[in-house]
Amino acid sequence: MLNFDFHNPTHIAFGKGRVADLAKLVPAQAKVLILVGGASAEKTGTLAEVRAALGERQHATFSGIEPNPSYETSMKAVAQIRAGGFDFLLAVGGGSVIDAVKFIAAAVHLEGDDAWAILEQRGRNITQAVPFGVVLTLPATGSEMNNGGVITHRGKGAKLAFSSVHSFPRFSVLDPTKTYTLPPQQLANGVVDAFVHTVEQYLTYPVNAPVQDRFAEGILQTLIEVGPRLLTAPEPVYDDRANLMWAATMALNGLIGAGVPQDWATHMIGHELTALHNIDHARTLAIVLPALLNERRVPKRAKLLQYGERVWGITTGTDDERITAAIERTRAFFESMGIATRLSGYGLDAGTIDTVVAQLEAHGMVQLGEQREVTPAVSRRILEAAL
Repeated sequence: MLNFDFHNPTHIAFGKGRVADLAKLVPAQAKVLILVGGASAEKTGTLAEVRAALGERQHATFSGIEPNPSYETSMKAVAQIRAGGFDFLLAVGGGSVIDAVKFIAAAVHLEGDDAWAILEQRGRNITQAVPFGVVLTLPATGSEMNNGGVITHRGKGAKLAFSSVHSFPRFSVLDPTKTYTLPPQQLANGVVDAFVHTVEQYLTYPVNAPVQDRFAEGILQTLIEVGPRLLTAPEPVYDDRANLMWAATMALNGLIGAGVPQDWATHMIGHELTALHNIDHARTLAIVLPALLNERRVPKRAKLLQYGERVWGITTGTDDERITAAIERTRAFFESMGIATRLSGYGLDAGTIDTVVAQLEAHGMVQLGEQREVTPAVSRRILEAAL
């Protein structure tokens, strides 16, 4: 096992009715800006619950944070915070809203180009942030219990990640009933997003970390078991929604990635597809991952065999046959969730590959993966295999 530091200060309030806990989780004298995406939080009554729980605290609302949140919209929120003197932020939504709030909380303390530099420097210039909490409505990204985020600059056509010790939520309220109004597409995206987050920390190479491995395998098995039921259940089943929500949180709160090598090449390539073509983040991951696993089957051999046996029950055949079967089972799982796993499924052809590779190069993504061996040439082969 590799050396590691693990610290996660986010308080989790999990279960039915926990939005009411905002009354004690938010500082009593706070002036709160609630940040949301579209109109769903209002329509479902979640926003009314949040406002009621805040009681006599001064508060206002900023709405309009997009899926794949933009730098431009985030800076509008920064202006409102400065003008209104808000000293506590509350993200009500999924990963996009939470990621935006992480960026906004830090950008409030920076001027001009220094705010954009949060992304160019991957968060290294963050020295302070407005405190913030979360009410999660869409389980997928795990952003509710980690210190990272991803922001898109529409004008630059760039989607970049950042992280900082100052970017952990103070708390996150996880009420599985808040997922009851989600459409099937968003549930499917959540399952696949959490699945690939787990794989990026698990399918690398062995370092004798059985605790992390078995945590990861348990998350993957849970998603495989629960995922299809989420799409076919005539009515929401609380336990399935609860297990999806907790699996997505555990997939990226730092626990399974402590002391093990991590990949993230699938995410970096996927980010470029989202920035260029506005494909849902989870769907870009489903496009890239099977092709990447096949391209990297030799350096990932030992863990692919372990994955095939422990997660999919594949125990017969040659090593190559078992690896191929594990990759194909992964692709089939994504497809069973209604998510296409090839570029052609999104109306894209080979013409997009040059642009994606050029963007990877422009953003310094030229040595990706746990071995730093995913060069632009390798990324090109992965994308060609994903056609």
